[in-house]
Amino acid sequence: MMERMSTDDAATKLDAADPLAAFAERFHPMHDDVIYLDGNSLGRPPLDVQAAVDNLTHREWPHDLIRGWDRWINLPGDVGDLLARTVLGARPGETLVADSTSVNLYKLAAAALAAAPAERRVLVTDDDNFPTDRYILQGIAEAAGGRLRLIHTDIDAGVTVDAVADAVGPDTALVCLSHVAYRSGALADMAAVTDIVQRAGALMLWDLCHSVGVVDVDLTGCNVDLAVGCSYKYLNAGPGAPAFLYVRSDLQERLRQPIWGWFSQTDQFAMDAEYRPQAGIGRFAVGTPPVMGLVAVEAAVRLIGEAGIDAIRDKSRLMVHHATRLAERHLVPLGFELASPLDPQRRGGHLTLRHERAWQISQAMRDAAVIPDYREPQRIRLGFAPLYNSYADIETAVDRMVDIVARGRHLDYPAEATGVT
Repeated sequence: MMERMSTDDAATKLDAADPLAAFAERFHPMHDDVIYLDGNSLGRPPLDVQAAVDNLTHREWPHDLIRGWDRWINLPGDVGDLLARTVLGARPGETLVADSTSVNLYKLAAAALAAAPAERRVLVTDDDNFPTDRYILQGIAEAAGGRLRLIHTDIDAGVTVDAVADAVGPDTALVCLSHVAYRSGALADMAAVTDIVQRAGALMLWDLCHSVGVVDVDLTGCNVDLAVGCSYKYLNAGPGAPAFLYVRSDLQERLRQPIWGWFSQTDQFAMDAEYRPQAGIGRFAVGTPPVMGLVAVEAAVRLIGEAGIDAIRDKSRLMVHHATRLAERHLVPLGFELASPLDPQRRGGHLTLRHERAWQISQAMRDAAVIPDYREPQRIRLGFAPLYNSYADIETAVDRMVDIVARGRHLDYPAEATGVT
């Protein structure tokens, strides 16, 4: 290892003043000096989540068996309400935890297009939105005789308010965007964009996957129509944990989602022949709730609530700022470029760096006990999770990156990306 870079003890001072520092002990410990900076793809396991799943598998399920459904059947709405008041700024009865983000996005986007007037057949998103979102919207538009309009977006700067204003009009049924861009971490102006879309007579659907649990979201304050998101990134509910959907209360009776399952049926145990969607957020359910995933989400969100989303967001801003300062000083001279917005108010919870050999560097980082993730084209994402990452983690990660590139150690790795990135 090269001589450590000097940071004027900034990390030490920041960690000493960190009000969230103790929460790191609430997560399953890391081994072998590994620094995990991929919480924006998959969070680390909280001990409370492990305990909740253990309780379900070793006590509730074996003891209660089918009687457990007297309690479990209400979990999608109950955990949805917990999520709403803890991190979404939403009201009771507007959030449901169910299915995957992709399925939920399909349900809400299809319902919005079906409810739109005949002259509004256009769905709008940006060309840098997460691929699944674009694919689903394309499929819905094609199946319904509509059209998908793409906003051209700078992949480092993110979608702008002006670009959205130029893309919407009397033909627009729905606009779907990510609150935080998956590649760059660019944070969209939720309030301004939502207002523009609604003034154009369309509905606004936000993908919150990269913001929920790390950004202070205010769905009610921004008058958001629809939203979806996952629970396995900054919420730390585990791989494949169920996602959530949000529908503002005044829209729930107007929208009719396309997957008619018996869990959204009025009086489902009457086993009626005719489908009649229940009132409220429950009409957006489909099938049997994933109970194991739901208890994990519940425990994970309670931990977030204990820390407080405002404190989490404050630390997130400081962490990204600290990493940006170190990158400018130590990584830019080695050929890296900042690929996230420079304005702290325009950034989510991760910092993206571009390098022509980013794939090779990311693989060398893993072998140097720093886990980032890689995204095309030529970008390394460093995801900082305020509940378990420290400022010292950031300093050490940058130090190891400097060592890798300065010594050319990354050149020993294949140049072509393969497998899961």
